[in-house]
Amino acid sequence: MPFSDKISVSQKIKSAEERNRLKRLITSIKPKNCGIIIRTVAENKLVADLDSDLRNLYKRWEIITQKLATAKPPQKIIGEIDRTSAILRDALNESFNNIVVNDTGIYDEIRAYIQRIAPEKVNIVKLHTGKVPIFDQNGIDKQIKNSFGKIVTIKSGTYLVIEHTEALHVIDINSGHRVNQDQNQETNALEVNLEAATEVARQLRLRDMGGIVVIDFIDMTQGLNRRKLFEKLRDEMKRDRAKHSILPPSKFGLVQITRQRVRPEMSVQILEKCPSCDGTGKIRPTILLTDDIENNLGYLVREQNEKGLSLVVHPYLHAFLTHGWFNFRWKWWRKYGQWVSIKPQNAYHFLEYHFLNKNGDEIKM
Repeated sequence: MPFSDKISVSQKIKSAEERNRLKRLITSIKPKNCGIIIRTVAENKLVADLDSDLRNLYKRWEIITQKLATAKPPQKIIGEIDRTSAILRDALNESFNNIVVNDTGIYDEIRAYIQRIAPEKVNIVKLHTGKVPIFDQNGIDKQIKNSFGKIVTIKSGTYLVIEHTEALHVIDINSGHRVNQDQNQETNALEVNLEAATEVARQLRLRDMGGIVVIDFIDMTQGLNRRKLFEKLRDEMKRDRAKHSILPPSKFGLVQITRQRVRPEMSVQILEKCPSCDGTGKIRPTILLTDDIENNLGYLVREQNEKGLSLVVHPYLHAFLTHGWFNFRWKWWRKYGQWVSIKPQNAYHFLEYHFLNKNGDEIKM
């Protein structure tokens, strides 16, 4: 049988032709003297994928029978796979090109699991041995702090504001600096909404937000554009294993989603105590500050065509940005082709900053 065929499973297979085709496909991969049950989750899966999974299960069964022949109680013959392997079982696909681990025990477990299910992929598992912590080396800390805050920024300048209440979750979409002067408001709104839909679906999975979720997209007047947004969000949500239901956007741009929670909601505390207010207030993570400054700088240079910019900051932040020969000023000069003067200001609080134009006037962001 050609292994490019797909299994189509349903509770009621109506035609005799479909039943016979399904029977031939199953027979082509079934080992001798075995019976198999194909669950509905196998719908539209390639026969090659099912064959690989079946061979893996059959190999495990052979190992069990071999151990049973010489086993003496009490002795464990086989156990549930460990948590790491379970995650890989659910998430691993062809797009993985690296799996980096900083623990030798887990490293050995992952290699053994990959060797068993996909031997050709075993070399993608790598052991982290550097002096810099693995999360810092790969920018994971910054991603966590950017992904679990109240405000989630997207590279283009679009950002999401996420609020949680007892009754529901609310997500507000803002275009930020994402404005194309050559396009009308409707086209800009559609582009921002489509980009935000991808991040919304990702945030729902990351935080496992359950119950009712209301998303306030940017208003669009054309029904066709609202339909495009609905289809985009529905496609992005297909990757979500939790049961969910999505209603089309209303005339006010609101989309309602009900989503089943599959684990306790992920809540990561990322706010830091303000060092200039005796610990009575909270501020955004300092690790994200340079990203905010750079995003605003890119907008002023590329979109507003500002020249002779100056950045005024707290003295501590000034020391951080100007420390070393290849500091942030050099990085911005290479990226934007413009030298930014950085000036200290004692009156500012710790993370406060403002841009000034060439005339020394503050630029309102």
